[in-house]
Amino acid sequence: MAGSPTYALIATDLDGTLLRGDDTVSDRSLAALARVARAGARHLVVTGRPAPRARQLLAHLGCTGLAVCGQGAQVYDAGTGRLVWSVRLDRELAETALGKIEAEVGQVYAAVDQDGVDGLTLIEPGYRMPHPTLPAVRVDRRDDLWCAPISKVLLRHAELADDELAATARGVVGDLATVTMSGPGTVELQPSGVTKATGLALAAERLGIAAEEALAFGDMPNDIPMFDWAGRGVAMAGAHPELKAVADEITLSNEDDGVAVVLERLFPTD
Repeated sequence: MAGSPTYALIATDLDGTLLRGDDTVSDRSLAALARVARAGARHLVVTGRPAPRARQLLAHLGCTGLAVCGQGAQVYDAGTGRLVWSVRLDRELAETALGKIEAEVGQVYAAVDQDGVDGLTLIEPGYRMPHPTLPAVRVDRRDDLWCAPISKVLLRHAELADDELAATARGVVGDLATVTMSGPGTVELQPSGVTKATGLALAAERLGIAAEEALAFGDMPNDIPMFDWAGRGVAMAGAHPELKAVADEITLSNEDDGVAVVLERLFPTD
């Protein structure tokens, strides 16, 4: 594409975007990200996964700088293994929000991501992990979920579709929490006002990069704030319709190296 702008920051979601279905990154995608680095641009992972569940993937990608984790609730420095910024979801507010949701839809099953670089994912009885490759610790009862500070709550319902559960949750939770949907079977409550965009904006500010210099890739509604913030948003072929509706471009699927296709066009070989 002649005249395409050169972006200083490439922000990529992981699941359904940069990662293939088996949680791997293709050689083609790795090569495309290497082009980005040689051109002097920065690659920033922006993921719903909390820092402890993203650490291994960041190492595989060769990330030694900042990454946005936990739906924007954490800015993690992969080089030092430290959180440079984090915000917690108040546990009392989380319990109240869950009660309001269950008053509308009946029983839901919950899990939490604990705050911190060594935080665990705890799941209550009946909750099924949407990503079976991610480690989780099963607890005996819901009260055990609140044993330590948390960054978010994950919800599932036995019968409701994700879109319906998310819409209902937004309608009753109000400003107790931000409701997002980040993938199949993944409706989440995070701190009020926190989105991928808030974490991305903080990281970009630390890097000295403006929003209009950023190119974002994603596949789910939780990526909408990131697309709104960035100069350009690219949705994957299999993306949720809500994200496609606000995307500037739609590329191939994550299985077909959709991120690499765009980066190869924008960052020609040197």
